[in-house]
Amino acid sequence: MRVAVVGATGAVGQEMLNVLAQRDFPVTAIKALASARSAGKILPYTGKGGDGSKTVTVEELTHDSFDDVDIALFSAGGAISEEYAPSAVKAGAVVIDNSSQFRMDDDVPLVVPEVNGTDVSAHNGIIANPNCSTIPLVMALDALAQVAPLKRVVVSTYQAASGAGQPAMDELYEQTGDFLDGKELHPKEFAHRIAFNCIPHIDVFLEDGSTKEEWKMVVESRKILHDADLALHATCVRVPVLRCHSESVNVEFDGPITLDAVRQALAEAPGIVIIDDPDTKTYPMPAFTEKTDDVFIGRLRIDDSVEHGIAFWNVSDQLRKGAALNAVQIAELLV
Repeated sequence: MRVAVVGATGAVGQEMLNVLAQRDFPVTAIKALASARSAGKILPYTGKGGDGSKTVTVEELTHDSFDDVDIALFSAGGAISEEYAPSAVKAGAVVIDNSSQFRMDDDVPLVVPEVNGTDVSAHNGIIANPNCSTIPLVMALDALAQVAPLKRVVVSTYQAASGAGQPAMDELYEQTGDFLDGKELHPKEFAHRIAFNCIPHIDVFLEDGSTKEEWKMVVESRKILHDADLALHATCVRVPVLRCHSESVNVEFDGPITLDAVRQALAEAPGIVIIDDPDTKTYPMPAFTEKTDDVFIGRLRIDDSVEHGIAFWNVSDQLRKGAALNAVQIAELLV
């Protein structure tokens, strides 16, 4: 397969190159595409399809970049996807888009391979990669739905700075040092300082008081799970963590469940690992799940505030499973 990575110099784009190499994806030729100002940069790439130098040179993204491409992995923002994805499709490539541009289009599959991988067959040239917080949530919910029908879900996210890109990570680094040195802080990537702070605001606010990030989690989960009536409420918070998103989740079922049945369903689900031993203070944490591929679940317990409820905590690397890895897994389904 001839593969192009659009937005290759960004945090997710570079992770896509890493994942392609690590998973031994059958690449016969690789292109790293980015803006004109990034053209000529050298990026590490140790996978197939390279020139043998263990690097790849960034090329300028143009509408003619896809004439010799089979799969185009997009990770450069919605505006870039809107402008260039149609050109890739017209040239014969299948686009796997990491932005939110096409996610809710009726003719665009929104895919998490472990959950609704068969939906890729319905694509018309574009397949959407879900939001980085939606992916770990629906993986857990899909497993839990095998125990009993889902009635209501409440999720609060604790999202790392890297979810906002490399400049946001740099700001967290810089602000942390400046704060400790007693210097004045000047937020640029976030609405407020991110160092030693939590910001309950990701993306723009909507008329109902929710944010677009929260809206995405609701509508995307319903589409992926094929459950248009799922009652789901989200609160999304940016926290001073460099990498890995965490989620606190409460699920109410429409029928009796047992904690043993829930634990077994999660343990048997692909891509999920249970780390849950209160006696030894063992549970998933961002500091210990960086650069991993699974969704880690712990703090499993009964939620006795409702008749049939459970609560749990999950952590996943949003640059991997929440973005780059999920996109490459979609490409693997196409192959």
